[in-house]
Amino acid sequence: MPGLVRGVARTAVVAGTATAVSGRVRRRQGNRWAEEEQAQQPAQQQAPAPQAAPAGDDSLTRLKELGELRDQGILTEEEFAAQKAKILNA
Repeated sequence: MPGLVRGVARTAVVAGTATAVSGRVRRRQGNRWAEEEQAQQPAQQQAPAPQAAPAGDDSLTRLKELGELRDQGILTEEEFAAQKAKILNA
């Protein structure tokens, strides 16, 4: 019976180690693939969100431009909402 317990314990240790190693490898590969994907994206998609409208700029024109950027997928919905709030509160 002690040999059986020892065998079960050894199997549990091996299985736990294998699970930990495979999880680590999966995370590292996922991070590497994410970095490669980000590097391959066009420069326009990595551009920072436009800043608030300068003084004297027509708010309606600026909102239309932001809407077009959102529709093209350059701005996320959250970025669009933040910039819209800046323009309307200015």
